[in-house]
Amino acid sequence: MAMATEVRVKKGEIIDRALRRLKKKLDKEGTLKELRNRRHYEKPSEVKRRKNKSHR
Repeated sequence: MAMATEVRVKKGEIIDRALRRLKKKLDKEGTLKELRNRRHYEKPSEVKRRKNKSHR
C-alpha cells in the first residue's frame, strides 16, 4: 500500500514555497512520473520496447 506524500506548511511559510517543496518531493519519489505512465494502458510489449530503448 502506497503512503500519501505529505508536506507540512510551517508557521508563516508562503504557500508557494510549500508547493515547491511538495513538487520536489513528488519528483524525488517518482510519483508524478508513475502517474503519467499509468494514464493510458500500455501493452506489455510496448513496456519492454520502451525499457530496452531507454537502457541503450
